[in-house]
Amino acid sequence: MTLQQLQYVIAIVEHGSISETAKQLYVAQPTLSSAVRTLEEEFGILIFHRSARGIALTEDGREFLSYARQVVEQADLLHQHYGATRQTRQRCSISTQHYAFAVDAFVQLIQRLSPESYEFTLRETRTHEIMEDVRNFDSEIGILYLSSFNEKVLRAMLEEYHLEFHSLAMAEPHVFLRAAHPLAKRSSVTTADLEPYPFLCFEQGVHNSFYFAEELLSTVPHKKSIRVSDRATLFNLLRGVNGYTICSGVINESLNGKNIVAVPLNLDDYMEIGYLTRENVEPSLFAQYYIDALKKFTMQ
Repeated sequence: MTLQQLQYVIAIVEHGSISETAKQLYVAQPTLSSAVRTLEEEFGILIFHRSARGIALTEDGREFLSYARQVVEQADLLHQHYGATRQTRQRCSISTQHYAFAVDAFVQLIQRLSPESYEFTLRETRTHEIMEDVRNFDSEIGILYLSSFNEKVLRAMLEEYHLEFHSLAMAEPHVFLRAAHPLAKRSSVTTADLEPYPFLCFEQGVHNSFYFAEELLSTVPHKKSIRVSDRATLFNLLRGVNGYTICSGVINESLNGKNIVAVPLNLDDYMEIGYLTRENVEPSLFAQYYIDALKKFTMQ
């Protein structure tokens, strides 16, 4: 099926006959007849009754005409919106867990390309929604981590959603603390060291599974815990209540400030940070530039 074949069928109905349509469109009659026959064979229906008196739509043909008109109308709208005379607006959408390096890479993307017109989206969101966004083509790229705890479950979901995980970096567990925190000068800390302090984590909404947690040790009970929905609030609480959060240790001073530090956590686990794409879908040019920037920041 082609758009032109659908347009031919609509024109034949409007002009009442193949011969008159051929005259109006300056197309040979056999070309029109072949287009109709090809559609009928493809969909296994008869679009027109043919007789010595001319042609008439069949019952299937009337239904087919309704759908054909909708397709052609939508194609016209696409052409109007994205036509050659319209200034090209570059688009790129990213969904990510709450990582400062994801913002760094996004900033570098814009600085590197500086397009005159663009519509970019950077969405810091929950783990399940990241997978849904990429699955539904709402985002080209999704950023999350795998660990020994969540990997089996998340990889099963990725397979179900037809998503591919591309590894960026293998990080050892760290904790973020404020620079003046009593543990900030330690070369490393243990979970016992952290017990007196509030544990800060990102809430996951209705999909609040341990496997979707952005922090390691999601199944371990904490005497004090605070759930937040955004990174700014979490960092404000790190500064305000001597809290901590478990992280990859990748930190950016220009975004997080000098008063947040990353300290290694003595924990036999890993955080494999990576990005998601749809299976068999090549990233756009802008998405590829973003991936290149991600690699730069996660390999530092």
